[in-house]
Amino acid sequence: MEMTPMMQQYLATKEQNPGAILFFRLGDFYEMFFEDAKLVSKELGLTLTSRSKGQDAPMCGVPYHAAETYVNKLVKRGYKVAIAEQIGDPKAKGLTKREVIKVVTPGTILSESALQATQNNYIALIYEAGEKIVLAGADISTGECFYGIYEGGNRLQMLLDELYRLMMPELLVVGEPSFADALKEFAALRLPHCSFTPIAEISHNVGDRIIEHFEAAQRPAQEEAQEAVATLLDYLHETVRTDLTQLNQLAYLDASENLVVDTYTLRNLEITRNLRDGGKKNTLLDVLDFTETAMGSRLLKKWLEYPLLSIAGITQRLDAVEELVRDFSLRGGVRDGCREIHDFERLLTRIEVGTANARDLIALKVSLRCLPGIREKLKVAKSSMLKQVEAKVETFDDLVDLLERAIVEDPGISLREGGIIKTGYNEELDEYRRISHDSKAMLQEIEEREKEQTGIKALKIGYNKVFGYYIEVRHSGADRVPDRYIRKQTLANAERYITEELKEFETKILGAQEKIVNIEYNLFTDVREEVKMHLTEIQQTAHEIALVDVLASLAEAASTYNYVRPSMRTDGVIDIKDGRHPLVERILTRDLFVPNDAHLDHKDCEIMLITGPNMAGKSTYMRQVALLTLMAQIGSFIPAREAAISPVDRIFTRIGASDDLVSGQSTFMVEMNEVAQILKYATKDSLVILDEIGRGTSTFDGMSIARAVIEHIEKKVHAKTLVATHYHELTDLEDDKIKN
Repeated sequence: MEMTPMMQQYLATKEQNPGAILFFRLGDFYEMFFEDAKLVSKELGLTLTSRSKGQDAPMCGVPYHAAETYVNKLVKRGYKVAIAEQIGDPKAKGLTKREVIKVVTPGTILSESALQATQNNYIALIYEAGEKIVLAGADISTGECFYGIYEGGNRLQMLLDELYRLMMPELLVVGEPSFADALKEFAALRLPHCSFTPIAEISHNVGDRIIEHFEAAQRPAQEEAQEAVATLLDYLHETVRTDLTQLNQLAYLDASENLVVDTYTLRNLEITRNLRDGGKKNTLLDVLDFTETAMGSRLLKKWLEYPLLSIAGITQRLDAVEELVRDFSLRGGVRDGCREIHDFERLLTRIEVGTANARDLIALKVSLRCLPGIREKLKVAKSSMLKQVEAKVETFDDLVDLLERAIVEDPGISLREGGIIKTGYNEELDEYRRISHDSKAMLQEIEEREKEQTGIKALKIGYNKVFGYYIEVRHSGADRVPDRYIRKQTLANAERYITEELKEFETKILGAQEKIVNIEYNLFTDVREEVKMHLTEIQQTAHEIALVDVLASLAEAASTYNYVRPSMRTDGVIDIKDGRHPLVERILTRDLFVPNDAHLDHKDCEIMLITGPNMAGKSTYMRQVALLTLMAQIGSFIPAREAAISPVDRIFTRIGASDDLVSGQSTFMVEMNEVAQILKYATKDSLVILDEIGRGTSTFDGMSIARAVIEHIEKKVHAKTLVATHYHELTDLEDDKIKN
């Protein structure tokens, strides 16, 4: 088949971007051909046409101004889209030069309409290096970057738990890891919207990549961690194709600093996602989320997924929350200040990659304007955490002043249509605007001046398409025409002339509109570059605002729902008086939740055996103890009359197994696997919730298993444990440490 030069160009571009759907810019449309066209027409319901009569090049296209919607839909379905733009002069002779300017993938999409404000959009990479598994991840829309290293017999489970927390839409896998099958199975069951991208090998310039992005103090010491992070950064540079300065902070996911919330616990306790549809409604996050900013909402979710172990860290948060609970005006002031703040982090990313428009800069200005007020409010704060926020929040007065002077209050979306820079900001621009606006008056002015200087009363200025602007003088005044007039045309009873001034005026008028748009665009990009210079400091301030927003949110929840401050202990005791289940209490609008006590320690009551009929509230009671412990460890007040809590290192839950049947395992098998995990990895500092064990088999076998598990926990593990059971025969296990 004979190919035109344009089609050859298309195929060459396609070859350089394998695995991506190519949006190829032709004039006012993005066109797709061959297999891409068939795929896109099917996915988006577009009409399939053909480039030539013989149906040998199927094609379909979308208008360039509406392309974002179509790209978002394809990316949401897990496809990658390469955008090829015309970068040459379309009016020049021959074939217009085209180049891929970016590849949009599920983990690198930046369009506002495709991202959920209260959720991160992570991309993660898995790299197996000998006995270690390294995870590297980032959210380029907020500028976060992190890595974790998993070792030991439990390394795969720890990785899978982390992936479930991240819930990323795109996962990069280096090479062929030994656990590939287990990973695919887990993804099919728990990460239904995650697309896999194979990466052949690790980065070739590890050192340079790490140095380019991170300060010395943040660079990982381990070689394999550096390799994983650099490989992820390589992929991001290849797809986003900008300098990605916003990825400048690298965090280490240190499991030893946090209460480990594994996949089962996160699901069963409905901490950030409900069991029904995976949404936020009726979750602990939903109950506690009084945040005013999208950044705050994302940070609160992170706190719930990574509760603290250190009592000092927990106490610091509790002190700040307590101060905000007590000082109503401080809390109100902080929350009012946060209310006007837009999504800083994502705004900064759009500025960084050059996609921010004038509205984004106005949103930034409005946000920056709120900072002095918040800082002022925090001046009275006594708790160390709030004082730190007050010290770290910068106010960027010069930037606010620049944006105030430069950008109009209500700009259009497009940067190429003018109307975005304020009058008075730039003399040249004002001059052109005046010319454009006052052209009639200025012509009148020139005409009056010429009449006066020459003394020709019958002189007039006109315009036609051939000559442009001209001065017309009747033959009667011909003797007074000055030498500076250049004759252009002779008519029956008049002569037409041009002058240098008129020529200049014409050039100005006709070029003014075009000039205005160009000058505005250049001024805008200068302002955007100026903002970019302060990127890191604004990012840090954004983080502090998110922090104070979360603390105020927890204080608001405590005040609204009548929560109390838990006291933290180190002796392994969990003692709750009149505790209430935070979710059930909110769902019960008509009925009253009956509060209850819970006491666990290592001396007299290490294991609680809970019996009772169906619907008696056994599960609710056990989940309540787990949720209140977790709430205390994120630094939140809790629903109780009083509580003393020793931090736990892990919460294990063994509840239900309905949806695991998809993976082809029987209920009994799933249950035994989970119990095995608990017995293997629980420590004396863990909290274990067992809701009915031994159910998926015959009565006596089930009862034997349940008895054996309880005895093993009592003799070997010593974890604080709550067991709900139908087997009333187990009540005779009661002894020094097991209580009915």
